[in-house]
Amino acid sequence: PLAIKVAPDGNVWFVESNVGQIAKFDPISEQFTEFENSIWPEGSRTMSWGMDYSSDGAMWYTDGSFDTIWRFDIINEEYTPIQYPVSEEGSLPQKLSIHGSNIIVNDFTGSKITFFDLSQNTDEITYSSIVAPIPNSFTGDFGIDSENNLWYTNWVPETAGLLLKFNIEKYKQDSYLAGIGVDIFLEDYFEVYDFPQDLNTANGLSIDNDDNVWIVDTSSSFFFKFNPNDQTFTKFVTSTPQKSTYGNATGIIKSPISRPYWSQTDMNGNLFFNEQTSNQLAVFNIDNEHLVEYMVPSKNPNWADCEDNSKSNCGVAQIFGFDVTNDNIWFTEWAENKIGVVDIKKPLPFTVSTNVESVILKKGETETISLSINPSSSNIGDINFNSAHTASTITKSSDLLISHNFNNSNEIIVSITANEIALSGDYKLLLGVFNSEVTVSKYIDVIIES
Repeated sequence: PLAIKVAPDGNVWFVESNVGQIAKFDPISEQFTEFENSIWPEGSRTMSWGMDYSSDGAMWYTDGSFDTIWRFDIINEEYTPIQYPVSEEGSLPQKLSIHGSNIIVNDFTGSKITFFDLSQNTDEITYSSIVAPIPNSFTGDFGIDSENNLWYTNWVPETAGLLLKFNIEKYKQDSYLAGIGVDIFLEDYFEVYDFPQDLNTANGLSIDNDDNVWIVDTSSSFFFKFNPNDQTFTKFVTSTPQKSTYGNATGIIKSPISRPYWSQTDMNGNLFFNEQTSNQLAVFNIDNEHLVEYMVPSKNPNWADCEDNSKSNCGVAQIFGFDVTNDNIWFTEWAENKIGVVDIKKPLPFTVSTNVESVILKKGETETISLSINPSSSNIGDINFNSAHTASTITKSSDLLISHNFNNSNEIIVSITANEIALSGDYKLLLGVFNSEVTVSKYIDVIIES
């Protein structure tokens, strides 16, 4: 199972990528129904990253192996393949979203975004594509803001990357000019922003209620907020992965990373993302900057550096697909052949708070703050401290040095030291606690003065 989508009636649909078909799970009866795809080539496999529901009662999903998008008619239980326009350098239709009368698909390796017109019969469906500006590059996930602008990423790992804003409405209004022989230039409809430092593999992209753009980076533990009003990026970091997810039997993993992969926002001011190599699903409250990360119980030891491959509590389940609806996060486990759900309405075993929201440090200076643990019951079991920050770790001992002591079961004293050779700047420091099921943290701002 890979891509997943919850339909308006509450049924959960997902793509079975090894057999090229989709299946339905009824949460009420807890029954699965699989729908055989008779036109799928026998023995073929694919990676279907994108899936969405259209108001005519159909599920649409991408097929990266045969450069196809598929329509499944839920009522008639019929599959219809639609050929994706292949780029000269090759294509990989990846994420898929239905917006009005359009299906929008990013071509990950083909450097374009394609719009399919849903108002037409599938036999005569038309499309148009926007070619990305960086040649031989990857075109990542996308989102549409409240003014109908399309935002997406275009990048070459470790080399160059752009966040692009495309004015859909203006382009539609001017398209008739091309029909009467007037030249229109695609670049006139773009605004382009360079990636910030440390954003290298921009997979997931989402837009919040205030039209801020959120991008997660799959080659690190970072995720980023872009504010279109002042055109600035803010970098955040996830918690450090728990050892049970990466094992480190060989000892070669010195700095484990979580690899945030895809993202989604809701109307309640939350950002959701999956952390591939920390086996967690994250919920970030955009307003108060609290982060909750739910550990998925399934762990496959073959996908981590585990000492004993028969040991169940080591590894990752490869949580590649998720969908959020009605306070539930439905997700797929690609390596475990499962789907699952997180009930985010369920009270957390503990919350955290700090006595300050920000700290200003001179180089070489130390500040001490209090992290309070607020349990929901008298028996919360063993908990552990976790910290991470966005300051540089390239220097020999990191620009920010964090140490802690448990003052009592409900308070941790945290010492924050700015390295003598630290780079000046504004950073995010994540402080929290975790048990085997959940990590609860909050961010504070740390300013290192020049």
